[in-house]
Amino acid sequence: MDYNDAGDIRERCEKIVSVLDMNHVDLSRVAFMRSKGTSTRNTVARCHGLSRVMQLGMNIKAFYVIEVIHEKFDKLSDEEQTKVLIHELMHIPKNFGGGFRHHDFVCRSEVDKMYKIYNDRTNPTNESKWFKF
Repeated sequence: MDYNDAGDIRERCEKIVSVLDMNHVDLSRVAFMRSKGTSTRNTVARCHGLSRVMQLGMNIKAFYVIEVIHEKFDKLSDEEQTKVLIHELMHIPKNFGGGFRHHDFVCRSEVDKMYKIYNDRTNPTNESKWFKF
């Protein structure tokens, strides 16, 4: 597998974090990578965390990596990509301690709610679609 820095994903996540007030996500301690060459079938992206024991052993603070899988992620529509990024960011818990929020919280319905908020805040409302006579 090849891994490359994904500055475009960082920029998109910076916007998502800002718009959705995900202030607990310390973007200075999150890396964004694009992988290529995976054999995974259903995975589009992953959130990796540095475990507590590794943090203590290395005497460093928590750190996360959000990985998007080129073969799957880059084929998605902009809307679906945004939902995937929201999903991965939602895995980062409020304490930013290296652990994860699991799929009992990070699920399609919660991601859809967050995406609606994101979309409402980033897209100006359209003028009335009713005809004026």
